Amino acid sequence: MERARAANRQGLPLGGAYLRYANQQMTTVLLPAAERLYAAETERLHRDDDAARAWPHASLALGLVALAALGWAQRRTYARTHRVFNHGLLAATAATAAVLLWLLAAHTVARTGLDNARAHGQESLQVLNTARISSLTARANENLTVVARGAVLTEDGKGDKYEADYTASMGALTEALASARELADDEAGRDPVEESAARTGEWRQRHKEARAQDDAGDYEGALDRIVGAKGSTGQSFDQVDAALERALAHEQAEFTRSAGDARGALTGLPPGAAVLGILGAAGAVLGINRRLSEYR
Repeated sequence: MERARAANRQGLPLGGAYLRYANQQMTTVLLPAAERLYAAETERLHRDDDAARAWPHASLALGLVALAALGWAQRRTYARTHRVFNHGLLAATAATAAVLLWLLAAHTVARTGLDNARAHGQESLQVLNTARISSLTARANENLTVVARGAVLTEDGKGDKYEADYTASMGALTEALASARELADDEAGRDPVEESAARTGEWRQRHKEARAQDDAGDYEGALDRIVGAKGSTGQSFDQVDAALERALAHEQAEFTRSAGDARGALTGLPPGAAVLGILGAAGAVLGINRRLSEYR
């Protein structure tokens, strides 16, 4: 890129070649590597999400077995001693039931928080990231249409390759924005998406006018419409990018809040279950010892 700038400042025709090479490196090396990293991290997020949603079947089964054992012990004690209640075993049963209900309630709340994080953050973030990648790709190809000036053709040789790539990227951007608008669940998330869609339409129109000028031989006029400070496609791209950034920030905040609520539901469970388990075990031991002491 710096060599291209230096060549352009000197009026040498090498800048376009350097820019095309930079674009080739970006599209064949950098972007594929970034996409692989993005896919790997997304897959990791899905695995963690599925693991966090899994019910603790072993713990639930152990709790039910403990309740059944305590019930059996109390029934056996009643049958042998004709005492209706054993305070120690009753306390152990209450502690075990409390832990079991707490476990069920905490995981239910956590799963609800994860559902909210997925519906109101995770899915929207994926679509918005796709939209942003498409907008960046479209902008790069748009710039290269001016740099290459038709020197690079499509595989069939019937059109400008960069113009075709720009059209494809803009189509992907429009589709992603439509999906993001459907996923947005409040005005704070919907407004930046709608603004981005409006600026994308404006970008398309300005690009069309720039291409018309370039095709008519007015290269300087077309260049000004693409990289100019005001009324250019560059200005539209900046506005699209800024709106997408706001939308991403909003959805990220929603995801973080919902995921935090899910984690918060489980915060007190481990120490609380440990305390209740110790109390339950102590109650069971005291209750059994009291019955045994009667026969000493």
